[in-house]
Amino acid sequence: MYELSTILVAFGLTVLAGLSTAIGGAIAVGRRNPGPGFLAAALGLSAGVMLYVSFIEILPKGTEELTTAFGSDKAGQWAGIGAFFAGIAVIGIIDRMVPASINPHEPGTVTQAERKNRLMKTGVFTAGALALHNFPEGFATFLAGLEDMTIAIPVAVAIAIHNIPEGIVVAVPLRAATMSRAKAFWWATASGFAEPIGALIGFLVLMPFMGPATMGICFAMVAGIMVYISLDELLPAAVQTGKHHHAIYGLIVGMAIMAVSLLLFI
Repeated sequence: MYELSTILVAFGLTVLAGLSTAIGGAIAVGRRNPGPGFLAAALGLSAGVMLYVSFIEILPKGTEELTTAFGSDKAGQWAGIGAFFAGIAVIGIIDRMVPASINPHEPGTVTQAERKNRLMKTGVFTAGALALHNFPEGFATFLAGLEDMTIAIPVAVAIAIHNIPEGIVVAVPLRAATMSRAKAFWWATASGFAEPIGALIGFLVLMPFMGPATMGICFAMVAGIMVYISLDELLPAAVQTGKHHHAIYGLIVGMAIMAVSLLLFI
């Protein structure tokens, strides 16, 4: 049984890592009048972070857990691939259920109102995807804090670093859609609450049942969801600003930030 002080410290690390999305939200809403170049770069930046983390960290972690569960590299890889595409299928079905009037893939002339609807949908979908991503991430940070603080601290720092651009990419389209800095900031902050919530639920409910297979499937599905969101929502929204080069530059910078943060802190 863990001591109360250990539990509180581990939970505190999880809260700090998760709520760093608020820093990104503050950066996004602090700009007086974010233009299309800033919007494109911010969307591209987050897409780069999400794609890099999905393929370099989360999917391999899921496959590793599944390999441990099945006792076979081949079985673990097949299960990881299956869970990855299952995650894509889940978010794809959700996307298809969105009414055509606000679906960014429907053809036709784009009015100002439609553009705001698309930005709103992008921001909300991104917040949801990041919350889903942050749920197991928070549980993983919490578990590391319970077991070994020398591992938990660098993991929490790395997560906090890549949560900052996540907060930006949630807040920027929502600010443009709602014209409200407060709403954009709180949406960005709320997306980070999934980490401490994930830690609490994991500790109270899931820990007795959480084994390598469950964690592996969860990580692989989250990777698929993040890839889908990046390619179907973030990058198209960035290109629609008319600043596609800014989007690509942001994408590359996002990948570089995540690569350096992982090398330094994990």
